[in-house]
Order: sequence, then C-alpha cells, then structure tokens
Amino acid sequence: MRIEDEIRNWKGKPKELVSFLTKNVKDDKKLFAQLVECLKTGSDVEKGICGDVMKYVSRDNPEYVIPYVDTVIDYLNYRASKVKWVTAEVIGNITQRFPEEASKAVPKLLINTKDNGTVTRWSAAFALSEIVKYNSRIHKELVPQITEIIKKENNNGVKNVYLKALKSINK
Repeated sequence: MRIEDEIRNWKGKPKELVSFLTKNVKDDKKLFAQLVECLKTGSDVEKGICGDVMKYVSRDNPEYVIPYVDTVIDYLNYRASKVKWVTAEVIGNITQRFPEEASKAVPKLLINTKDNGTVTRWSAAFALSEIVKYNSRIHKELVPQITEIIKKENNNGVKNVYLKALKSINK
C-alpha cells in the first residue's frame, strides 16, 4: 500500500479516506513513515490528510510518532492552517507518554497561540495544556506564559482549554 497513491486515487469522502488510512496505519506501524513522507512532499491537501491520520493514530499509538517527532514539530508553523492544527494535536496526543519529546515543540506552539485561526489557537492550547500537565519540569517556565495567553485570548473555548489544564496541575 502506498499512502499517497491511496489519497490521489480515492473516490469516496475525505472522512472515509482518513478512517481507512488510520486503520491501515494502526495495523502496520511501518506505514507511519509514509505519512511522514507525505507530510514532507505532498500537496497542502495531502499534507492535511496525512496529518489527520497521524492525529488519529497518535491517540492510541503515540510511540509511532517518536522517531518522527522532529519532523512533526517542523510543520507546526506551516502555511496551511490544517497542517498547523493537526500537527499540534499529534504533539498533544504523545505528551502523556513522551513529555520530554513533546516539550521540544513549545516555541513553535507559542507562535501558534497568536494565529488568526481559532482552530489553530485551540490546537496549540490543547498541546501546550498537555505539556504543562505532564511535564512538571516545564511548569515554572510555561505557566506564566499560559497565564498571559489567557489574558489576551478572546475565544472562551480556547481559554477554557488552558484554564482546565491549570486547574488540574494546581490540585
């Protein structure tokens, strides 16, 4: 199976494609490398689809991401919004099991907290919140930054992601 060929030749709905690819990648870890290659060489639409699959795979199999975490981080500030938000969700998904690797993404995630797109800001909030919850060594640095972000954020949904994380670490 070649993931880029599946994407280019797919005749069904995009959601069905993402589900099909997610199942196949979960069943065959070696296919994850093709997702990463698609992220590097595909069109923006293909990158978005591959990132979406990475997001779903990383929920159950965060270990699949670790050999490629630096590449995922490289795409956090990519020009296409969907790529920004799906890669941020991938980082958030790996954080509980791999907090140190995920913490490398903090500088790029902080850039995305200022993005015009609400979904990009929400995804950055999700990833940063997971990092602050699961990496206690970064609390001293990240909590004050999150507090400042909350003051400037206009969207209550995005604010609530941060507030929930701060509440959980203050228990």
